[in-house]
Amino acid sequence: MVSQEQRKRQLAREKFLRQQQRRTSARRKARMRNSVIASVLGVVVIGSVALYTTGVLKNDDDKTNASADVTPSASAPSKAPDPCEKAAAGSVKKLSWKKEPAVTIDTSAKYTMKLATTCGDIDVALKASAAPHTVNSFNFLAGQGYFDHTKCHRLTTNGIYVLQCGDPTGTGSGGPGYTIPDENLKDSSLKGNVYPAGTVAMANTGQKHTGGSQFFLVYADSQLPPSYAPFGTVDAAGLKVLKKIATAGENTGAGDGAPNATVVINKATVTKS
Repeated sequence: MVSQEQRKRQLAREKFLRQQQRRTSARRKARMRNSVIASVLGVVVIGSVALYTTGVLKNDDDKTNASADVTPSASAPSKAPDPCEKAAAGSVKKLSWKKEPAVTIDTSAKYTMKLATTCGDIDVALKASAAPHTVNSFNFLAGQGYFDHTKCHRLTTNGIYVLQCGDPTGTGSGGPGYTIPDENLKDSSLKGNVYPAGTVAMANTGQKHTGGSQFFLVYADSQLPPSYAPFGTVDAAGLKVLKKIATAGENTGAGDGAPNATVVINKATVTKS
């Protein structure tokens, strides 16, 4: 006998899968359209890969995480007060690269990523030895200011509990122009297809090796297929920030949409210790 809660989680995962399939199709169409525009105007348009999982990540990514396949309620949900501060002055950089940067990190060293957000700092201990390509990419992108002033565009509060970030366009379809390989999918923390609270993982298109820059932060244990590369862990203070964001809810009232909290990454830095 399947319990009501198990059925609820199953439906949530199926919904996320449908979302990803639609997003993947939309991205393909967008890339074709952009290619035509580029040939006419002589402008180089670099398509990027989005993330989100099974729907979050199948890649909106995702997180994980990005337009939600959700039917809004008949009346607009009441919006909780925004618990976050005003974003720092500045604008998102429009950056893109044709290929993944060469791996230059020291895989025997410890790396930490700090996300200085409008809602509070989120420190992530990165898994350099287990996910060298992923950590190296984040080290590179953060050093280029790629994440600075970007919004975390998606929050899920039903079935899967994640905040998705890393898309400069804020639409769930943006990326750095290159993809990185899946890594660390057999991490010891992933037991019973559960990504535990505090996990930071890559969103993707639902296909292998399609991670870009979008990632999701898990604020409560979430059952997902082990297809999203876990590359870091949020500390206790950062998890508290994530839960504050989650408490404010998302804008559809259906458990999957843009966060009501104005979550902006003012500055992202990666440091070696």
